[in-house]
Amino acid sequence: MQSVRAEISYSVDNGKPIDYYFYDPEPGIVLNPPGTDKRIVEIANGWPMAQKFHVDREGFEIRDFGADFADFDNEEAIKSIFYQQIIDFVKRNTGAKRVEVFDHTLRKRLPSDLKQQTTTSRPAVLLVHSDYTPKSGVQRVHDVVPNDAEKLLEGRVAFYNVWKSLYDVVEELPLAMCDAQSSIDEDMLLMELKYKERTGEIFVVRHSATHKWYYFPKMGPEKALLLKTYDSETDGRARFMAHTAFEDPTTPEGALKRQSVEIRTMAFF
Repeated sequence: MQSVRAEISYSVDNGKPIDYYFYDPEPGIVLNPPGTDKRIVEIANGWPMAQKFHVDREGFEIRDFGADFADFDNEEAIKSIFYQQIIDFVKRNTGAKRVEVFDHTLRKRLPSDLKQQTTTSRPAVLLVHSDYTPKSGVQRVHDVVPNDAEKLLEGRVAFYNVWKSLYDVVEELPLAMCDAQSSIDEDMLLMELKYKERTGEIFVVRHSATHKWYYFPKMGPEKALLLKTYDSETDGRARFMAHTAFEDPTTPEGALKRQSVEIRTMAFF
């Protein structure tokens, strides 16, 4: 299987900041939601080129991780054991001198009303997005390492998500990545995340026929995806990489429900 054709959710570029409210907005506010531009795109099987992808060029790569940790129901074990494995993985594959893990999310197929959603257990995100912007990336460094932030920001900082299956081969809701070389800065649309006490921001993405999409069907827990979501360098390397979960039309009936973990890190060089 060389590729599949599947629907993904882009956002409309109407010249206004896209927004998402985490509370009921005031009456009269006109919402500008993300993900309303549904497109059928070709998503190529990345396995034949797996060794060629590089996180500084395409914005993602897939590498051996090892499936020796499986205690994902134990929050303390995740933080005391698994986090160190993630730090070692990021250092090994990027050359970073210091890596900080700042959160993790277990993702499963959950009911649409999201009643089971918690801070660390959420549904798969069926929206083309990248997790940070130049502004929110810098702010996140201040939030996570406030005492060292000014000094660290004098050098290069990059954010990497590590994405992998918990226990089984991924048979549904795989992750698709857009080759960063196939998009331009103007494709990235600011989305404001509206909280009562603050406003955050990420990038969502407008459609372009130039986008090249890849995924890794039947990905097992011994592999991990390294995804770049922010880079302070502006020397031509990938800075932001759009990605989304998607409904794979080739998913067999009775497929195992996807269970994955996404760990967010910041790396300093």
